[in-house]
Amino acid sequence: MNQTPSTYTQQSRGLRIADLLKTMVSQHASDVHLHAGAPPYMRIDGSLVPFQGVPVLTPQQTEQIALAMMSETQRELFLHRHELDFGFTIPGVARFRCNVFRQRGSIGIVMRVIHDTVASFETLGLPVDILKDFAGRARGLVLVTGPTGSGKSTTLAAIIDFINRKYPKNIITIEDPIEILHRNQRSLVIQREIGQDTSDFFSALKYSMRQDPDVIMIGEMRDRETVEAAITAAQTGHLVLSTLHTLDTVRTVNRIIDFFPPHERDQIRVLFAESLLGIISQRLLPRSTGPGRVLALEVLINTPLIRDYIKDETKTYMIKDALIEDNLRGMQTFDQHLVDLYLAGHISLDEAVTAATSSHELKVMLTQRQGAKVDAKKVRK
Repeated sequence: MNQTPSTYTQQSRGLRIADLLKTMVSQHASDVHLHAGAPPYMRIDGSLVPFQGVPVLTPQQTEQIALAMMSETQRELFLHRHELDFGFTIPGVARFRCNVFRQRGSIGIVMRVIHDTVASFETLGLPVDILKDFAGRARGLVLVTGPTGSGKSTTLAAIIDFINRKYPKNIITIEDPIEILHRNQRSLVIQREIGQDTSDFFSALKYSMRQDPDVIMIGEMRDRETVEAAITAAQTGHLVLSTLHTLDTVRTVNRIIDFFPPHERDQIRVLFAESLLGIISQRLLPRSTGPGRVLALEVLINTPLIRDYIKDETKTYMIKDALIEDNLRGMQTFDQHLVDLYLAGHISLDEAVTAATSSHELKVMLTQRQGAKVDAKKVRK
């Protein structure tokens, strides 16, 4: 499941790659890119930056680095598939989610930095009371959505960690690959990795039902079979957590329904509406006051009104209005949260407008919130 750099001693003109990665992690890089014909790159606060002082990598170097990180089984898989996901750890530095692939006859490597510690809801800027409520439920489906690199896995890890510390549960995670290692606390945590411990999400989810789970975490719902099995698990007395690559809550609802053929959609709307607990949609935005990024959230809680809107295709678009009007429960749209973040000085006005679902609605909300203090010229840009 997890390799360590015992053989990871490849050189780049005198610089060990392990040392290079350690330096990148110390500079708060979120991703590392190693490609033949280019120097190493790292992503810091959303932007790609070349690593200074290291020459262009050769095809031989990237191949040596990739193969040194893999087990013998993984090397054989890579030779057949030409691409592979796996986890890799440098003790005392970080864990990495690695993707190795072929491009233009050479090997490329992209490594996502995964830190060993799990941050709290408060530290991450997540809605504490809402997530604590979700985590304490005996059954239901919680979805965390957003684009790649928006922190979905981090949010899921925080929920799992909270349950692990607070409740005596049997937690089963199905991941591709395993990112954060959870040690048993009050709960028993079983972590299964696609390709290493099981063949695919659907098979692992199907057989997990025979493993006496209380909580099931699915790294990503990628196909109809997995979605259907997740909804069934939530219906039959399990708390199910998963992610989708969707931008907001309404798109998430529509995406779940679109997994199914037209003749099944009325039934799946009912099942989904009855099993859903809530949706957290998130994006990471540059912080205006210095380095780092800020979490922007859209939050849906499955109230009776939301449930009716999910069941009725002609009313699903009204979910957004319900989020706006029912914010006393903690629900909010992205645009509402962007206004809060801007007024608190966490993000710039340009960033808020660019990230908004509707820039017009955001400007209207800003005008209403700020009144005479709003600089009208800036808002009209």
